[in-house]
Amino acid sequence: MCHSLFSNEEVINMELSTVDLKRCTLVRPGGRVDGSVAPELGSSLRAVTDSGRYKIVINMADVTYASSACLRELISAWKVCRRWNRGDLRLAEVSPDIAKILALTGLDNQFAIYDSEVEAVGSF
Repeated sequence: MCHSLFSNEEVINMELSTVDLKRCTLVRPGGRVDGSVAPELGSSLRAVTDSGRYKIVINMADVTYASSACLRELISAWKVCRRWNRGDLRLAEVSPDIAKILALTGLDNQFAIYDSEVEAVGSF
């Protein structure tokens, strides 16, 4: 008799919404953004830039965990936005735990980080 090791494992998906505003595109991920769901975040960000929108605000308020894979996707999208001076990727409402991760990796100096979504959107 064969038993699956994963039969009781819960699959937790990242929640993600994207809204095109006049000034920029607002992306709101939520939940755990780990290696299993970070590619989904990357795909969503690529879809935004592929549509010609290079000013992006990511509201991190509902993100409970950000892995190195998440950071990789953010950096990749940031590079695309900044290429040829087309735009920028800015973070808003970053939790203290994720702010620590950004500080430890030096990314707090890389990204413009705003206390509120309104401030981040208004910065464009």
